[in-house]
Amino acid sequence: MSAPRTEQPPPGDTLGAGMRTIPEFEGVHEVWPRGDRLQAVREAALAYRERFRGQGRIHAVRSFDIAAAPYPTRYAFHGAAIGPNPFVNIVNRVLVVHFDGFDKVPRTLVWEPTVAAGSSTAPFYAQLKRLAGDFLSDRVFTRYYHEPEEVLPLCGLRPQDVDYVSFDHLHVQDVRLIMGSSKPLPGQPTPPEPLFPRASLLVHRKELGTFASPHPMQWAWYVDGGMDGVPEDRVAAFDEDVELGVGVSLLWTPGHTDGNHSLVLNTPDGIWVSSENGVAADNWQPELSRIPGVRRHARFFGHEIVPNANTLEDSLDQYDSMVKEKTLADRSARDPRWLQILPSSEIARWKRQWPVWPTYSHGGLRYGSFPGEAADGRGETR
Repeated sequence: MSAPRTEQPPPGDTLGAGMRTIPEFEGVHEVWPRGDRLQAVREAALAYRERFRGQGRIHAVRSFDIAAAPYPTRYAFHGAAIGPNPFVNIVNRVLVVHFDGFDKVPRTLVWEPTVAAGSSTAPFYAQLKRLAGDFLSDRVFTRYYHEPEEVLPLCGLRPQDVDYVSFDHLHVQDVRLIMGSSKPLPGQPTPPEPLFPRASLLVHRKELGTFASPHPMQWAWYVDGGMDGVPEDRVAAFDEDVELGVGVSLLWTPGHTDGNHSLVLNTPDGIWVSSENGVAADNWQPELSRIPGVRRHARFFGHEIVPNANTLEDSLDQYDSMVKEKTLADRSARDPRWLQILPSSEIARWKRQWPVWPTYSHGGLRYGSFPGEAADGRGETR
């Protein structure tokens, strides 16, 4: 059950798909010089944090692992981590969130429903597979846990119960496999059907622009044609920071990509942030890291974060964005040293990656109950 809501100050402009803007962050990304911008971002996050907390909590959230994929160690910690293996594995996870819209209508968001078959066609992974071969790529480097549509029955939900789908950014996503398309995929006789027939894709407008015309430095991470034929009326674009409903916000966190955004949830344990600006808790709190090189790197340069950096579209923006996330997140009830930031793709703790293991992992998220969920926690499709 969600917490009681207090009276709210007037919200920002109401947008499509039930979203509304967040006044606290208006103009902070235009502040100059850059040191002043960082301070403006931090102050805006502090101000918004208290108002967001007062709005109330979500009804429920569950997280599920989707697939583990190889990822260069030098990208995961901006070259700071020291280890013998040039690759780590990152585990993609999906979150299912149930909450009230501001119109008091219950809604469901599916966050990061990655379809692994589509991700494998992104240029980076397609070329890696050609170099490593099918056996290493499919049997050693990759591991599969769930398909996105498999997790809904575990929450007592059907595909048509989903109102919103969103990703923090669209690296390695074939959106056609998730939202459907009017055009067949290469080699397929019919167009793909949507996984979630009623859902709107919530995406930052800059991310759509990148997908339409990627720069050569971005090219390797975007599926070619991955938005072709996706119905325009199924896509809800926004420009900055938005609130989606009670206890749910999508905050613009540019840097990793120009249109990157992060999920913020208010739960019984306080505020959580889900993001791929880092791939371990160590990225946001390097001073606590036991990964060789990470703490020393941050101390040497006087940094309070170490970014996940595969494209470096704007490293200063990404630094500010990770500070924004840190400022909003509460401390873990399980271990108060650590902030409640859940990487949307997190480094696995596999032996061959030693010593590049997360110093601390929150595991998954599990709060509340979904309307169709059985008492034993196993979903029953309505």
